[in-house]
Amino acid sequence: MSHIFCVANQKGGVGKTTTSVNLAAALHQSGQRTLLVDLDPQGNATMGSSIDKRKLTHSIYHLLVGLDALEAVRVASPSGGYDILPSNRDLAGAEIELVNLERREKRLREALDKCAADYDFILIDCPPSLSLLTLNGLCAAHGVIIPMQCEYYALEGLSDLVNSIKKVHANLNHDLKIIGLLRVMFDSRVTLQQQVSAQLESHFGEKVFRTVVPRNVRLAEAPSHGIPGVTFDRSSRGAQAYLAFASELIERVKAL
Repeated sequence: MSHIFCVANQKGGVGKTTTSVNLAAALHQSGQRTLLVDLDPQGNATMGSSIDKRKLTHSIYHLLVGLDALEAVRVASPSGGYDILPSNRDLAGAEIELVNLERREKRLREALDKCAADYDFILIDCPPSLSLLTLNGLCAAHGVIIPMQCEYYALEGLSDLVNSIKKVHANLNHDLKIIGLLRVMFDSRVTLQQQVSAQLESHFGEKVFRTVVPRNVRLAEAPSHGIPGVTFDRSSRGAQAYLAFASELIERVKAL
């Protein structure tokens, strides 16, 4: 059975795409058949997977509005090893076009149903807003992975996201649940980050992943080369953290 997870947070700049790309590559390196869905019109996950979004003739936009079948859109990441449904700025137009389509919030779910048996994990990189695109991601997923920085404003955004997930669970996708919170860009020297981290563990308990991804220059450099950080420099602290996170996630899904 395929495990479909959204990587989501309504706050921007919290490491959603970095987490999506590196987790996909780490899962592939762990022997898991993995598909990454780039659901963000910025196409950063696509570029970070060594695929030039500017040269795409088939993208997830075409899949969602019914212009292409999944087989025409799906490509392999040459650097990450996983498969990807790539994105570019065309996807921004899908927000408008989906409004008038039937089952508009379940278009991605119906597309992924056709390939779910091909994969152990399907990861969906969502845009930083509760848009119709994010709603498609939440309706297609079994669970949500929430990357977040240990800062005060992140706690406020987390509350909004949890409420949104509860609404989707109640009205559109009864399978949806929070898989866990991943602390990213963590600097243990900052007292506030230590305090927020402790608050998360106190409030969410086992929902907080044990793995903590540190702030790491090599992870930040990798996208400029169009390569996942776990491939760019496997020995770096950031890459090792994502490899550990992949192992933890594999163990966690066995208990679901």
